[in-house]
Amino acid sequence: MDITITAKKDIGINAASVMEAPDALKDVQNYYNEIDRPHVVISLLTSTAKSPTGKLLMCASNTFLFSEAHGQEPRVIHEMWDNNMHLMKFQKKLKAGETYSYSIAGSSISSAHHDDPLNEAERMTIFAKLEGRERLIQFHQKAWDDLWKSDIVIEGDDQSQQDIHSMLYHLYSFVREGTALSPSPMGLSGLGYNGHVFWDADLWMYPALLVLHPEMAKSMMEYRFERLEAAKRNAFNHGYKGAMFPWESAGTGVEETPVWALSGPFEHHITACVGLAAWNYYCVTQDKDWLKEKGWPLLKATADFWASRVERNGPGKYDIKNVVAADEWAENVDNDAFTNAAAKANLQNATAAAKILNITPDADWTDVATNISILKFDDGVTKEHATYHGEGIKQADANLLSYPLKEITDPKLVKTDLEYYAKRVPDEGTPAMTQAIFTLLYARLGDGEKAFHWFKDAYIPNLNPPFNVIAETKGGTNPYFATGAGGIIQSVVMGFGGLEITPNGIVQIRSALPKQWKKLTITGVGPQKKTFAVNK
Repeated sequence: MDITITAKKDIGINAASVMEAPDALKDVQNYYNEIDRPHVVISLLTSTAKSPTGKLLMCASNTFLFSEAHGQEPRVIHEMWDNNMHLMKFQKKLKAGETYSYSIAGSSISSAHHDDPLNEAERMTIFAKLEGRERLIQFHQKAWDDLWKSDIVIEGDDQSQQDIHSMLYHLYSFVREGTALSPSPMGLSGLGYNGHVFWDADLWMYPALLVLHPEMAKSMMEYRFERLEAAKRNAFNHGYKGAMFPWESAGTGVEETPVWALSGPFEHHITACVGLAAWNYYCVTQDKDWLKEKGWPLLKATADFWASRVERNGPGKYDIKNVVAADEWAENVDNDAFTNAAAKANLQNATAAAKILNITPDADWTDVATNISILKFDDGVTKEHATYHGEGIKQADANLLSYPLKEITDPKLVKTDLEYYAKRVPDEGTPAMTQAIFTLLYARLGDGEKAFHWFKDAYIPNLNPPFNVIAETKGGTNPYFATGAGGIIQSVVMGFGGLEITPNGIVQIRSALPKQWKKLTITGVGPQKKTFAVNK
């Protein structure tokens, strides 16, 4: 953080760095330390606290960075206010017209990432202090310049361009190459959803990152792979084969959903979402070594789960009963459209992966996939679940069969489902994902104007000042909703941009732009960092 003060008259300033622990944290401890070296005094303001569950030790430390141009560094004083807050401060006299600058650098780390987080937080802060502001900024800018080589450029609509760049910025901020970590619905923006990982990561944020930065998406897949054994234990506990991924996942990979939420034991489509993500990683990267080592174990275990999960009631009537639908207002229903179609895709993709690796696939996977029920109304509209009768929906479910599942490919049927369910999304109380799917499908159907209507409806009512950050719902105040950003980026890249993930890599299909956009260019796509464009 940089602070610059220009004095309009002779003044004295009191500058302070305040560290306050959030109320949700426990057992707060505050520390102050000065490390005296011949040419510099390093002042360390440090706090530790236990996470809300008490499982992790959270540590944060910061220091002032002073510029040599201003001469001798000022004397820093520490003050303890209360158990949750303390500060360090300094005073400085400025003459009229004088400009004075200083910075604050800090680090935070937890026992999830280091066995000695208290000392490591202080070491990292000392590292920042002695690297100095200019080198820190230089490293920062180089890292961001590399990330922005994968970009979305909209010509003719500056506001949409800024909005999309904001969403990309947040997604790029929440995911890191070379880790085994995956983002929560609120990314790193706060304690929303306790930082847990849902289908939000695998189905909504991951595809956009997979196309633009496969190396970042790989971290998200590594997160799931490292928790595969926990998912297998979860399946066993429920009487199923294979792996059953938890609806809410954290460090250990066990189910973290609060007991009162039925999505924990019943929202099983998450397992198919993990399987789809694994298959798509291979499709984009064509990395057979990864498929053999990481992708195949994920695909096999998730396919085995569905083969044991279905109830076999005759040809064409393999049912998946008693689930919470992707539309979470539908609890404990039978034959949810998305759950069934996602399970079918999981089984088919596992079979395809086996053949690529010269492994004999389980013949039962094909039998189950062929016989899973996808329900329809008499007029051909996909029926969301067995007891669905046209009520309002919380979020996209049946429309996900068109994208990303490719279960429904006939444009007439895609449009029929789209027009039916677009009338069943309430104006309030729904998360910012459904409209993104409507956007994507209308763009692929060639209706750029309807697509643009849903594009704006997906996030404009959800923006919060002063930085236009996205809340989860219209009029909501709980940003940053990374899930929504991921869906909207998909609507641009895969909808308006027409990019499609196939077993042979990324291809471009026909799509339509809104009249406001003159040209859409997507750079740095896939491992080959290709450029795709759509002209008006």
